[in-house]
Amino acid sequence: MDRVTFPNRDNTVVGNLFTPSRLDAGKKYPAIVVTHPFGAVKEQVSTLYAEKLTEQGFITLVFDASYQGESGGEPHFSELPAVRVEDIRCAVDFLASRPQVDEDRIGALGICAGGGYTINAAQTELRIKAVAGVSVFDIGSARREGVGGGIPFEARMKTLEEVGRQRTREAQGEPLRYVSLVPDDPQQALNNPSDLYREGYIYYTQAAPHPNAMEKFVFTTLGPQMAFFPFEQIETISPRPLLIIAGSEADTRYFSENAYAKAKEPKELHLVPGATHIDLYYKPEFVPQVAEKLTQFFGTHL
Repeated sequence: MDRVTFPNRDNTVVGNLFTPSRLDAGKKYPAIVVTHPFGAVKEQVSTLYAEKLTEQGFITLVFDASYQGESGGEPHFSELPAVRVEDIRCAVDFLASRPQVDEDRIGALGICAGGGYTINAAQTELRIKAVAGVSVFDIGSARREGVGGGIPFEARMKTLEEVGRQRTREAQGEPLRYVSLVPDDPQQALNNPSDLYREGYIYYTQAAPHPNAMEKFVFTTLGPQMAFFPFEQIETISPRPLLIIAGSEADTRYFSENAYAKAKEPKELHLVPGATHIDLYYKPEFVPQVAEKLTQFFGTHL
């Protein structure tokens, strides 16, 4: 594994590059950009799948999103969909310039919100030849309506009004406002009716904590998040192949189904029986199934 950097405009993006153990210097290899979930960093689930794909002969690149983890950008802990999508394009730039990467065999994998960003990037980034998402999360829909659609239109408008007021305050020199991702009361998190948020709390605080993980994000970035429609032109991925993997029991499964319904062939929606959204991040009874499916997909199409 090599620590690497590449630019996204004025930001320095920090990543880890994984190469097969028996790399032949005279050959070119297929490569995959792996994009992490909202709130995560490169060392968590994206590295898990990157390492498994590298074991199968792929060069893989994981990275911290701009404004997050070790990557640059201020204010830190911003979640800006347009920047996240551009990070993926810049990661493709980086891979395409590597002498051991076959620039005609670059794929992209995203997990959770990273899946939404990856699908969105691939719609206009034609250097991505094969696209996969695991536990795909539509951050725009989730911010506008909530997971499962529990946020009414009026509440969304009130949030946007407050975002506007907060931007004015900050323009006048007042401190940044943040939204906490980790509730102070563990019982509040563990009693959340959504398996995504309940099990996500366990993953990020107990199963796979990392000191660089984003425990809060800049409040005013809710506006750009609400404005994001990741699947709006998903049909333009065709004729390049699209694979979407979701847990059959995930309360976010409908995001994957929505994306699949809008996409054109060749496409596949693979449901992992008995799994929830977060189960596919780390549980040993599910991860090998996902890794095998990804290996088959990228092996066939790259």
